[in-house]
Amino acid sequence: MGRLVTLATCSLNQWALDFDGNCTRIIESIKQAKAAGATLRVGPELEITGYGCLDHFLEGDTFLHSWEMLARIIQHPDCQDILLDIGMPVRHRNVRYNCRVLLYNRKIILIRPKMWLANDGNYREMRYFTSWQRVREVEDYYLEKIVGDITGQYKVPFGDAVISTLDTCVGAETCEELFTPDSPHVHMSLNGVEVFTNSSGSHHELRKLNTRVSLIVEATRQSGGIYLYANQQGCDGDRLYYDGSAMIIVNGKVVAQSSQFSLNEVELLTATIDLEEVRSFRSAASRGVQAAKAPPYQRFDVAMRLSGEVNPTIGPSEEIELKYHLPEEEIALGPACWLWDYLRRCGAAGYFIPLSGGIDSCATSVIVFSMCRQVVQAIANGNEQVIKDARRLCGEPEASSWLPAEPQEICNRLFHTCFMGTENSSADTRKRAKDLAKDIGAYHVDLNMDSVVSALTTLFTTVTGFHARFEAHGGGTTESLALQNIQARLRMVTAYLFAQLLPTVRKRRGGGGLLVLGSANVDESLRGYLTKYDCSSSDLNPIGAISKTDLKSFISYAEHAFALPVLGKFLRATPTAELIPRSEAGQSDEVEMGMSYDELSVFGRLRKISKLGPWGMYERLLHLWGRTYSPREIYQKTRRFWYYYAINRHKMTVLTPSYHAEAYSPDDNRWALWS
Repeated sequence: MGRLVTLATCSLNQWALDFDGNCTRIIESIKQAKAAGATLRVGPELEITGYGCLDHFLEGDTFLHSWEMLARIIQHPDCQDILLDIGMPVRHRNVRYNCRVLLYNRKIILIRPKMWLANDGNYREMRYFTSWQRVREVEDYYLEKIVGDITGQYKVPFGDAVISTLDTCVGAETCEELFTPDSPHVHMSLNGVEVFTNSSGSHHELRKLNTRVSLIVEATRQSGGIYLYANQQGCDGDRLYYDGSAMIIVNGKVVAQSSQFSLNEVELLTATIDLEEVRSFRSAASRGVQAAKAPPYQRFDVAMRLSGEVNPTIGPSEEIELKYHLPEEEIALGPACWLWDYLRRCGAAGYFIPLSGGIDSCATSVIVFSMCRQVVQAIANGNEQVIKDARRLCGEPEASSWLPAEPQEICNRLFHTCFMGTENSSADTRKRAKDLAKDIGAYHVDLNMDSVVSALTTLFTTVTGFHARFEAHGGGTTESLALQNIQARLRMVTAYLFAQLLPTVRKRRGGGGLLVLGSANVDESLRGYLTKYDCSSSDLNPIGAISKTDLKSFISYAEHAFALPVLGKFLRATPTAELIPRSEAGQSDEVEMGMSYDELSVFGRLRKISKLGPWGMYERLLHLWGRTYSPREIYQKTRRFWYYYAINRHKMTVLTPSYHAEAYSPDDNRWALWS
């Protein structure tokens, strides 16, 4: 047996600017790491502040409170005798940096700033931070008094360096640095670094985890070493859900992996590794030649060992099989965890949705039901925080001992659905909505709003003397669209009225209001196939970045996984808005759009992911669709997509905040910045 080390990484459910709560969770993870016998603990990126602070990183208070929390950690009795890697922002010589602070026994060993910042997609780190560009250079950082008084230091090393213990060498890497072609771990490994820490703030996206894992695995498969990956887990108040999946990898083999989706606030991961395995792995002669001539890193010593006394009953952790969720499972779990975090932290009384009987509002409702399933499971597992939050959100008194046994119990307290019918609605959609609400346990309202629609159209006729008619009744296209849109927009107004007052009607303890959920999918947003300020205008939209194709697959999965046979009726129904008289030919979404939902997904991926304009997209589609459509038909479809995409961009500027799940989302707030 060689030199065995037990190391710890973690996923933490941190909240932007929740300094006290974040600090408590950090300390709890350190306690758990020590209890597991770990001698090194690494946490997520910017864990003291929470990753999603946005422009609050420009405020001096953010840096002040970060040092206050670090001081609390440094002097905490449970944070001694373990090497700690803590993430926080640091302002050095009037420049803001995203940093790792490595400390041991009330001493800061090194402040390591991030060298390559994430600045695309959802990330705007260059707006808040500057990258450290001086490779292998270190200078003095003069400590804040609140920390210096504890550590007895007035200056500490700041820069690109590594740490030497008495038995190995440790180097820190931060999130994006792993994804760059010239990653720091490559050069560190040639300098004898055997343990790499990577602290991340990586968000969930459908089918993304395998990409992330392959990069981490390849990092050590090529260079050898122990790689500790930490990530935030949960919603910290933004559109993103950070999906955990902390991992420990040794020489390209995964020996530990945490959950991707969880309601746990602290999830610690440990593994025991033999340092001699790393040294043996690096025995190739060619590697030795490169290492011998590699430029050196400055090393800072810490008088401790990561390895412990030899214990014949403890051996190295075995390689494990990686856990990947199916896309349908990701949809069931990710948005559901996001909704729970949002609800428990904003203090609303629950959620409300206009349930139309169509597949989109159905999918949103099933995601809420999935949230309730996870809450009940966490309660069954004894999660005290979830128990406390569930009782508070459901209006239970402080002394309550209520423990829901079924997800329908939670759903009935927190979830409110409403079918807002008109004379254009069918009995089938009304019944589907009612049956689904019953099966998931939601509090359901069934109403007709013809009187409200009539009141507004009568007002218009009285003022203008003009009587608008549907096309089936002799009206023009503009008149028909106006009559359809007023139905949709009145549903938005009605939804907010009911959301504000239903908790009072139900005599909920403490009253409160409900958050209104939207249900426009990513393809409809991309095409602009929605009414501005209709039910797509809401507080949150858990499916706003999920394709219609994936939503159908999710509903098919949930029909059996959640034992909801009613979902089969939604899958077989034709997507329709039901806004025109039923005497007309049936209203079909795909017919009105002039393209199928599957085709919209292709357009979306080519536009955003492949970064193709109209001509490039047409050329690519000639190859993809050439056996199905003629060049003329492909031209017409491509032209139609870009026309509607362009004229409907204004709708994206007011789009409801949506859970980010798809790489081709047209979300105009940060992700897709097109005019």
